[in-house]
Amino acid sequence: MDLQIVEASQGSNRLHMIRRGIMAGIPIMLGYLPVSLTYGVLAGQSGMTNMELTLMSVLVFAGAAQFLAVSMIAAGTGAVEIIIATFVLNFRHFVMSLSFMNRLRNIALKAKIPLSLGLTDETFTVSTLYRKETKEANGSWFYAALILTAYFSWVGGSYLGGVLGDVMPSRLSESMGIALYAMFIGLLIPSIRKHYRIAIIAVLAMIINFLCQWWGMNQGWAIVLGTLIGGLSGVWVLTDEEDEDK
Repeated sequence: MDLQIVEASQGSNRLHMIRRGIMAGIPIMLGYLPVSLTYGVLAGQSGMTNMELTLMSVLVFAGAAQFLAVSMIAAGTGAVEIIIATFVLNFRHFVMSLSFMNRLRNIALKAKIPLSLGLTDETFTVSTLYRKETKEANGSWFYAALILTAYFSWVGGSYLGGVLGDVMPSRLSESMGIALYAMFIGLLIPSIRKHYRIAIIAVLAMIINFLCQWWGMNQGWAIVLGTLIGGLSGVWVLTDEEDEDK
């Protein structure tokens, strides 16, 4: 009898944590849906089938990387350049995963590994607002519900965008291409406001990309070189700024 009471209590607590995780993930879901719809439309315009663009969301689950990949696919870039460019763009996930794993010390390793696969900028940011759940019973269920809410909204929005792209008026679907540039600008502006020298890195990367293509280099490799050299320049540019702040 006592065992049944304990099991019922654990089940109730688990369901409670799942509900809390879903509620915490709803703001992310609302933000993901319009962006994922746009991704689906643009991916369809680039020549990807609905299955391909949805599968990319299922396997990659990284908005900025998927937009970058779609733009490179539309430009006829090879697979190697796309893989390298998206790897460099998503390198920050190593840092986020280390921070996330360090925070989940009280959660079993078998739960940590699948949870780390669902990290994005948004799920990582929201998870930092719910630190006490790591110490609560069934805390892993909270983070799983949070991540899965974001994940399924992104995948579902991508699929819906692919479907709508086939029936949407051509002028409207073509105008959604501006979302690609708006998204990257939106990611860049907050960083520039925090550290103005990041603008130097962005401009340097653009100049390198332009010069490489002007000299006849493939667009995909030009993007890779611009990203790599621009990113490496931050080692010196941002270090100097941090020293000034001190």
